[in-house]
This record gives sequence, C-alpha cells and structure tokens, in this order.
Amino acid sequence: MTKDGAPQFDAGFRDSLEQLFRWRRDVRHFRRDPVTPEILAALIHQACLAPSVGFCQPWRFVSVEDPKRRAAIRSNFLSCNQAALTDYEGAKAKLYATLKLAGLDEAPVHLAVFADESTEAGAGLGRKTMPETLAYSAVMAIHTLWLAARAGGIGMGWVSILDPEQVKSALEVPEGWSFIAYLCVGFPESDEIEPELLRRGWQDVDEAARILHRR
Repeated sequence: MTKDGAPQFDAGFRDSLEQLFRWRRDVRHFRRDPVTPEILAALIHQACLAPSVGFCQPWRFVSVEDPKRRAAIRSNFLSCNQAALTDYEGAKAKLYATLKLAGLDEAPVHLAVFADESTEAGAGLGRKTMPETLAYSAVMAIHTLWLAARAGGIGMGWVSILDPEQVKSALEVPEGWSFIAYLCVGFPESDEIEPELLRRGWQDVDEAARILHRR
C-alpha cells in the first residue's frame, strides 16, 4: 500500500494480469452447467467498475430468460447469419459455413447490453462533441465483465450477427436504449489461448506496425 492507501501491484500481479488478457477468449462452445444468480450478480457488479464518459454509467444489462424471447433472438441470428454467408466466396464461404458463430443453444446465461442514450446521469459531460462515447462506455463495461468472467473460469461470447431493431423489439426495452451486444455466458467446453478464428485460419494476428502509428 502507498501512504494514501492505494495498492501497489507487483511484478507477479502484472504477469497474472497479462495472462488473463492472453487467455480471455470469445467462447462459442459451452457446457450446460448453470451460472448461479449470485455469480452473475457479482460479475455485473464488477462490470459496473468500468470507466464511463462523465461518470454517466449508461450500460443497461438485460438477462434474457424467457424461452420465447430467446427463440426470437435465435431466429434473428439464423436469418442474419444466412444473409452474411452470401458476402463470402470460395474458401472463405466454406470456412464461414463451418464456424459456430453463437452459443445461443448451450450457454445458460444470455445478456443483452444496451446504452441508455436518454440518461441524465453525468449531465452530458464529455459527450457534446462525441455522443458515441455513450456506446463506448457500454463496451468498456462489457470488456470489464469479460475479464472478470474469465478470472472466475467463466466464458463469454459476443453475438454480433443480429438485427438491432429486432432485438429491441423482442426484449421490449425503452425507446432510448441503443443495442450494443448480445452475450452468451457460461462455463466453456475447453480453454484455448489462441482465438478460434486464428486456429481455423480465418484471420492471422495483425502486425504491430499496422496498429501503432506515429505522427
């Protein structure tokens, strides 16, 4: 601890943190073991420690538990996934058809994440010129949730092949909420340090020279 009570993170902690980053994966294959309400509540609590523009905390988590609503999300995904397949040709199309792009059938927990664009929290601080920072804040909460889940041996997969308006309609959320993500949460069938899309040859690791630019 420092004199003001702040913790000091030693080399061992920093190494463990990097391992957490490396082992965080987008999980698509889940066991059916339940995630208890207590565990889910703890994960949401940790997610809310994420930074947000103007400290407005615009994230809204919806636990999708009703079978009919889950079925509507699944139908939405299947329709969008089939349409997406037509965007690819040749080897990419064949590979895309074999990828399991959702854990909708196996994951015990489904979380839809929204950003409340009508929130008065934060009094608009920091988003007059960049209102999209509301959505960015919700994404920060998702990433925080992802790391917290992985630290507890729980996997998470982000289902992005969905029509946002259909999701909002199926879940009957307030008009001012914008859809950010649909998350499948549960215990993974296996732990892999390499992303599945890398293992399957869909995409190589990007070179650092293309990521960091200097001006």
